Amino acid sequence: MRCLPVPPDGPISPPGTPLALRVPLDQRVPLAERDGAAPPSLVSPGVARDPYPVFRVLRESFPLVRDELLGAWLVSRYADVCGALGQDGLVAVPPGRTLAHMEGDTHRAHRALVEPALRGSAVAALAAGAARTAYVLARRIAARRETDLVAEFCQWLPTAAVTAALGLPYEDTARVQQWCRGGLTHLGGHHHELDACLRPHLARRRARPGGDLLSVLCTAEVDGRPLSDEAVSGLVGSLLGGGGEATALAFASFLANLLDDPRQLALVRERHELIPAAWAESLRRDPPAPVVLRRAVRPVTVAGATLPAGTVVACLVGAAGRDPDRFAHPDRYDILRADPGRLAFGAGRHSCPGAELAARTAEYGLRALLDALPGLRWAPGFRPAPRGLLTRGPRILLVRPR
Repeated sequence: MRCLPVPPDGPISPPGTPLALRVPLDQRVPLAERDGAAPPSLVSPGVARDPYPVFRVLRESFPLVRDELLGAWLVSRYADVCGALGQDGLVAVPPGRTLAHMEGDTHRAHRALVEPALRGSAVAALAAGAARTAYVLARRIAARRETDLVAEFCQWLPTAAVTAALGLPYEDTARVQQWCRGGLTHLGGHHHELDACLRPHLARRRARPGGDLLSVLCTAEVDGRPLSDEAVSGLVGSLLGGGGEATALAFASFLANLLDDPRQLALVRERHELIPAAWAESLRRDPPAPVVLRRAVRPVTVAGATLPAGTVVACLVGAAGRDPDRFAHPDRYDILRADPGRLAFGAGRHSCPGAELAARTAEYGLRALLDALPGLRWAPGFRPAPRGLLTRGPRILLVRPR
């Protein structure tokens, strides 16, 4: 799901990111041509079409380097990216109200609240919603001769599943998808329509809570006080935005990786217990956010260097996931890989608490497709073309359902 219009070479970044990332790629001047510097720039023409050759050069020769056009320091090796993503002094940009924007005791208190809320009954609610929605969508697709899985499945399922886990009316799913296109992302955003939509639900849950995720958030306490409506709305926005955008892109890449390898697809079809491993491996090889921006709120140490407060650090998750010092044959998609790592949804203290919800959504979505579409395969002549830098994935998956 796109949250902003996409130029020919890839998506425009969310508001508040460095100016260079909001300039159309065909208007950017490569760093090497501008001042003779050796390191490649992430804003060079064509990088958003395929960033992995540039990632390889950065990882091998420039593991920590300043990208002047981007206005950020680039960190690309697996261990260094893990360390940066887990640092207390690096928070998400632009400013916001989600866990990724918090630090210190505030972050710890809210995380201690949210993580248990995303287990138990919330996961059960999400699983039920994802399974029900997935089978409805899959059966509708099964009757067609040819279809686009992104438009007909990937973009609908994650939002509907999170909506169900929150206990919101299913009818709100279409509105949430529209809000995602207008700026609601995994970082929450400030979406007044979402806040207005949630207000009566929050009041009802506070007065008469149930077993859904929204009730858990409305009744939980931090330091003896309940979360404010603004805090709950921010967390809900993060879950809905992440479910709508990041999970949809990740699910599209997941399906593309399996459809590209009929033998592994057949293995998953025979052994559904391999689906979680297949999902984790796809996140490693093709993360939905290959470049994750962080801002230093105080001096921080990244890849052995001390960077001052205010510095923007670009954590190259896509480069880290294909680091040969961490993974054998890193460019290969292998559902039997022993340890694919867990970077796509963050690391350490800033790992995304919604990662489990995304994994469950992907699992139930794939189960439904495999059950309803036994002959699922690419449409003749079609090849997926992922694109994007801050967010990445195929925008079209043209298939034959039978």
